[in-house]
Amino acid sequence: MSTVGPDDVRRIAVLARLRLSEDRIVELAAQLDGILAHMAVLRSAPTASLGSGASDPEDGMPLRDDTGPPIPLAAPIVDVAPVMRDGFFLVPRLATHDTLAEEHDA
Repeated sequence: MSTVGPDDVRRIAVLARLRLSEDRIVELAAQLDGILAHMAVLRSAPTASLGSGASDPEDGMPLRDDTGPPIPLAAPIVDVAPVMRDGFFLVPRLATHDTLAEEHDA
């Protein structure tokens, strides 16, 4: 079983753009490691005799047809997001994302 260390938590915190104190990093590493230990216990439970259920990846879930008229928006799209490119809304980058990236690179 792999363990979660402080370096793993730091990497996740950077990806999630979280600022964590060193004490909190150590605490989260221990908690995540405990969660993985619980998952290992669940993985070892005998399930061969249970048969397949709705979550069986082989069978999948039956999907209904996506039918019906589109729901009109309360306001035109250009009022909400005036800039679009290739069907996607363009939004400015948040200043907080730039500062987190700079701190990580330092």
